[in-house]
Amino acid sequence: MYLNIRQKVILGFTACVLAIGFIGGFSYHYLHAIELKQHVVQIADDLREIVLEIRRYEKNYLLYGQEEDFKQNQAYTQKALEVLATIMAEVKNLKVASQMDTFKKDLIDYQGLMKQLASPGERSLADSRGLEEQLRTRGKALVDLSVQLVAFERLRILEIITTLKTQLLISVVVFLAFMGFMIYIVNRKIILPLRVIENTTKRIAQGDFKPLPVLDTRDETQRVVEAFNRMVAELERRQDQLVQGKKMSSLGVLTAGIAHQLNNPLNNISTSCQIILEELDQADLEFVRKMLTNVEQEVYRARDIVKGLLEFSRVQEFSLKLIPLEDVVKRSIRLISSQVPPGVDLVDEVPWDLILKLDAQRMQEVLLNLLMNAIQAIKESPGEIRIAAAPDPEHHEAVITIEDTGVGIPKEELDLVFDPFYTTKEVGVGTGLGLSIVYGIIEKHHGRIAVESKQGEGTRFTIRMPYNPEVKSERAAS
Repeated sequence: MYLNIRQKVILGFTACVLAIGFIGGFSYHYLHAIELKQHVVQIADDLREIVLEIRRYEKNYLLYGQEEDFKQNQAYTQKALEVLATIMAEVKNLKVASQMDTFKKDLIDYQGLMKQLASPGERSLADSRGLEEQLRTRGKALVDLSVQLVAFERLRILEIITTLKTQLLISVVVFLAFMGFMIYIVNRKIILPLRVIENTTKRIAQGDFKPLPVLDTRDETQRVVEAFNRMVAELERRQDQLVQGKKMSSLGVLTAGIAHQLNNPLNNISTSCQIILEELDQADLEFVRKMLTNVEQEVYRARDIVKGLLEFSRVQEFSLKLIPLEDVVKRSIRLISSQVPPGVDLVDEVPWDLILKLDAQRMQEVLLNLLMNAIQAIKESPGEIRIAAAPDPEHHEAVITIEDTGVGIPKEELDLVFDPFYTTKEVGVGTGLGLSIVYGIIEKHHGRIAVESKQGEGTRFTIRMPYNPEVKSERAAS
């Protein structure tokens, strides 16, 4: 049977309340016993004092034979019997009850001997001395018994206190162990999963949609994690839709430029065809071949432009493959070149033999986003956008930089540029999704992206991607 967290917490607190009640009950029982025994000790002390008074008047009577001493002796003896009658009802269930009975019998015997000694009548000297001896012996026994009563009850009080201390110590240890167990359960079942979910939420915000492992706990934690993973899967699907939507938006921006790029090869093809038609009867074969070769080159040029546009717009599953970074950069530059205003230079400094594990389509989306931002940041000519890359074998990374000479980003906004829907552009110009998507794509490549900027001087984005130096040497050798 599996208990959910609520049931476990209720069970734990119920056990805690029962334990506290159990400990409290026992403690109350012991404290009540100590209170009763303290009362018995007080009575025993009173009895001892009374017995001492009885013995004092006994001695006076035996010495002086005065009637007043006998009466005082009998008065104190009766007082002791009354005290005993009062306390015996309270201690009838205690071990001291038997000693009280003995004390009462001895006190009654003592009282009888004292009366017998004081009664008038003819007695021999030997009989009188015998009675006196019995009286002294009984009196001494009463004193000893009263002292024993006090000592016995005080010893019992000390034993109860020792037992109570031991019980409380054991209870504290058990309680601390139980609370430690409860803290462990709460930490393991509630706090740690919540912390994992919190960290995963931050990771998701950065574009990493790796699901959480689901433990077979059969409680609310498992259901929360399962629901969280469903949410993550849905977020990843929606982000892919968002990426595709952003891509379509970029295509809309690029369409006018692509049309202009296609217009040039089409014009060249048209001009070459007209020249061939006009010179067909008189042109030699070599001239015709040259014109047709020009036509073929322009067709290839137009095909490459259309192919790049189609590849960029196609929906594909995320897949990492070994691809020359230069190929992705050149395709991105071809698509974006029509958006570059006059007076702005687009410089490519990516080595031809730098091979990285990339999803070419997603990486192209990264470069297009960063290049488009750089173009929009350069408000006035002249300007420069530089794409550079270099291997860092020591850290097994490739460092890619995209920097511009634009207006820059305010220092206080640098930490926010990768947040979703945050934009420094005017309303209607940007959605604030481009850099957020860039961040997520780089995370999927197990890379990192950082930004540096100074207002009025420009901005530099630095991307660090995993890199294997051996791949470069293999391509270089080939």
